[in-house]
Amino acid sequence: MSVSHVSLETVKKVRRTTVRPMKRWRDGGKAAVEWLLAFTAVIVLSPLFIVIALLITVTTGRPVIHRRRVVGRGGAEFDAFKFRTMVCGAERVLEQDDRLRELFARNWKLCADPRVTPVGRVLRKYSLDELPQLLNVLRGEMALVGPRMISPPELARYGELQSKLCSVRPGLTGLWQVSGRQTVSYARRIELDMHYIDNCSPLTDLSILVRTLPVVMRAEGAF
Repeated sequence: MSVSHVSLETVKKVRRTTVRPMKRWRDGGKAAVEWLLAFTAVIVLSPLFIVIALLITVTTGRPVIHRRRVVGRGGAEFDAFKFRTMVCGAERVLEQDDRLRELFARNWKLCADPRVTPVGRVLRKYSLDELPQLLNVLRGEMALVGPRMISPPELARYGELQSKLCSVRPGLTGLWQVSGRQTVSYARRIELDMHYIDNCSPLTDLSILVRTLPVVMRAEGAF
C-alpha cells in the first residue's frame, strides 16, 4: 500500500515539475508584464511619436498611421499600427507593376521599394515605423516578443504549422528580428517562429528584448 502511495505521489510530482516553462509564462505573467512595459514605453516615447507624426504630415501629408491587416492569436485578424512610410496609394502602385508584384511575392518585402518615402526610409532603417504597435500590445492584440507578424495571405506558407503559429500573439520583436531580419530566407523565418513558440520563457523573452536594441541601432538587416 505504501508503494502505491509513493508511486502516486511521485507521478503527481513529475507532472508538476514537467509543466513547460513556456506554458506557465505565456498563460501567466507574460501579458501583464508586457502590458506594463508597453504602457511605460508609450509614455516615455510620446515626444518621439509627436515628432515623427509631424515629419510625415509636413513631408507627405496624411494619414500618419498605416493600418496593416495581420493574423493574430486564434487566427483572428486585426489592424497592426505603423507609421506610414510609403506614398499614398502604395497598393495601387504595386498592383500596376508586374515586376514589383513578382518580387514582393517572394518574401513579402522589397529590397529597394520605390514606394517608400525619404522619411519612411529613415523610419524603416531604425524600425521607428513599428513604434505604434505598442498600442496593439496595450490592446492585447500583440506581444512585445513573439513570432513574426504576418498578413492573412502569408498564413498559407506555414502549411500544417498554421495552428501552432496562431496559438500565440505575434510580437513587436522576436527571434527573426535579432537573427538577420530581411537577410533571412522565408523558410528560416518560419523555423525561427516555431523555435520561439517551443522555447518561450521569461529568460528567452528578456534575451530577445536586450538583443533588439543594438540590432535596431545598427540597422542590421533593415530596408
